[in-house]
Amino acid sequence: MKPLLNTLFVNQDTAYLSLDGENIVVLKDDKILGRFPLHNFEQITTFGYIGASPALMKKCAEKNIALNFMTPEGRFMARVIGKTNGNVLLRKEQYRWSDSEDNSLNLAKCFIAGKLYNSKWVLERTKRDHPMRVAVDKLQKAIDHIQEQMQHILAAKDMDELRGIEGKAAVLYFSVFDDMILNQKENFFFKERNKRPPLDNMNCLLSFIYALLANDIASALEGVGLDSYVGFLHRDRPGRQSLAFDMMEEFRPILADRVAVTMVNRKKITENGFIQKENGAVLMTDDARKLVLEAWHTHKEEQITHPFLEEKIKWGLVPHVQAILLARCIRNDLDTYPPFLWK
Repeated sequence: MKPLLNTLFVNQDTAYLSLDGENIVVLKDDKILGRFPLHNFEQITTFGYIGASPALMKKCAEKNIALNFMTPEGRFMARVIGKTNGNVLLRKEQYRWSDSEDNSLNLAKCFIAGKLYNSKWVLERTKRDHPMRVAVDKLQKAIDHIQEQMQHILAAKDMDELRGIEGKAAVLYFSVFDDMILNQKENFFFKERNKRPPLDNMNCLLSFIYALLANDIASALEGVGLDSYVGFLHRDRPGRQSLAFDMMEEFRPILADRVAVTMVNRKKITENGFIQKENGAVLMTDDARKLVLEAWHTHKEEQITHPFLEEKIKWGLVPHVQAILLARCIRNDLDTYPPFLWK
């Protein structure tokens, strides 16, 4: 259990939420794990299938406290809200921001700044941790060029210019991605990013983890009442969760890419987990997907100090915190959106 930003996160998957007066009580096997005054929270998010008492749901609805139900893996299931809950106002403001070129550009700059910063630090960490096994000068050159692109972000006058900056930085980052792969090079190599379908084991692994990340972020956005289909950097397209893709940008290097590279380097996954079809497409076996899911959920349980909140939280809660911060920015409670900057 973790209170953050007027939100109570309950990550005990067998916990039951009940009401006692004006307090929420968290129970597990009839034992009280925690008791919190309801007036402290704007929303409650629980990760589990056990549920909450009807009395608590009624009280939350009366007090306009959103009650979110997620699976233990973080998939959004349902949301209990009151009649006068402000989510409709938040979404209307989100749509206005999306229609505004200036607001969309300002938010897009935050997402891209986070992506470039985190890409740079993933390379810095590789250079620091494996100085005898990587081409340090090559990595440093890419780091320096990514840093140069970061300095152009604020000056970008429109979305096309910003996308050009992001594209150049992505080419630099992926030009040294293969250098981070230290083991199983004959079966896990990276020449270029390819998808739909992926044409090698590494791209197949990345695509699967990117899908997991997109689902987690979409759930976090829905949990705070934002529309995950209406974005700012990624424009509207039927069936595409554009806002989830926006927020994914800052997390791709530090969550998805690091999990993929770590699994390969530690030989947690091997070439036996992949099948190449006649058309060249590479697919992952069911057993390999299970291994990736295990690694993904294990990583989400690890602790990180959030750079903006300066509090220790689990990696799995970071997208939820960022979604809250984004909602506060759109409501003008924050001057700007603070991207997650990892170091």
